[in-house]
Amino acid sequence: MLISANELKTKGVAFIEKSLQSDEEVFVSVRGKTKFVMLTVDEYERLKESELETAIRDAEEDYKKKRYTVDTAEKHFKKIGI
Repeated sequence: MLISANELKTKGVAFIEKSLQSDEEVFVSVRGKTKFVMLTVDEYERLKESELETAIRDAEEDYKKKRYTVDTAEKHFKKIGI
């Protein structure tokens, strides 16, 4: 569902809650451009968990294929510009 920022101002949070009962996310447009996405905390947590699982899987595969380096913290920080 797509709503404008003005609709959000006039209809309030109750409108978002009602919209999220039938849609996974609600997009908010500002001056005709989609700028934000609102979703339930449960959906947000599900997405973050999925993202973490993917990162772990990728890291495990990198480890198995020896795609990593061993450095001191100081050398690592230097590499990444800290």
